[in-house]
Amino acid sequence: MVVPLTAAARPRIPAPAPADLAPLTGKTLEEAYAANRANAALASRMAAAHGDRHRAAADRELAAPSRRLLAFDGRGTGRATEVFGDLAHADRVAVLVPGSDTSLDTYGRFRAGAAALHHRLTSQAPAGTRTAVVAWLGYTTPGTVSTTAITPARADEAAPELQDFVRELRAVSGPEVHVALLCHSYGSVVCGRAAPRLDVDDIALLGSPGTGADAAAALHTRARVWAARGADDWVADVPHISADLFGTTVGFGTDPVSPSFGARVFSAGTGGHSDYFAPGSVSLANLSRIVLGDTTEVTRA
Repeated sequence: MVVPLTAAARPRIPAPAPADLAPLTGKTLEEAYAANRANAALASRMAAAHGDRHRAAADRELAAPSRRLLAFDGRGTGRATEVFGDLAHADRVAVLVPGSDTSLDTYGRFRAGAAALHHRLTSQAPAGTRTAVVAWLGYTTPGTVSTTAITPARADEAAPELQDFVRELRAVSGPEVHVALLCHSYGSVVCGRAAPRLDVDDIALLGSPGTGADAAAALHTRARVWAARGADDWVADVPHISADLFGTTVGFGTDPVSPSFGARVFSAGTGGHSDYFAPGSVSLANLSRIVLGDTTEVTRA
């Protein structure tokens, strides 16, 4: 039984429509970055005029000259896709897919994980290997304490968006680039739904409540499928079931770190649900090895 908590409705924050961009290629990246920064700056001014100082500050940070935004949409809870590193010339790219309660208002914590991974990759990559990290907040995430967090509806909506993004990424980086998808919490449900049509090399499921599939093979992907859960992650206490109730699927099935799922289970150390990208953590070290292709060095759980 789930009792959703309903907060007071937040007034809708005005924001411009997303910038009209040319198709993404290596040559149009800088134009896209500039256009999305300008859009974020306009969204910040509109939020400030509306009286929402918190959103105005979040948008203003995204509009800073140093930010590389592949996409930005300040409407509603907001969406953003940010690049760390030189995406056009990277040999190895990691794409982070967030879980519930991630929005423009909470984007800072998601960004911090992407930045930590990029820093680790930069220091760990062999000479001559170029890396980039993409923080993909490309869907409306569910609230942790809500009925949407236990059904695949948001993931079903997000999967085509993620598939389209990976195709755009391939247009920028090229088919030979190694792409790893790192999917946290409810984001692993999104990745599971999108997996059959994703041209990626690795999929890592972190703190996953399940993917909706009974086994890694049922994801129908050529990618290597990895899974990890920190020793202090509360997801371990979530029932890994899937049932149809009144025409709606509730739950996401088999635990990805269980032997029956068949993923490559690696150690995430002693961390909790929000610690997979913590600097210095066992989890971050292993994720870096996966992105860099050092799979024999990944420590197994």
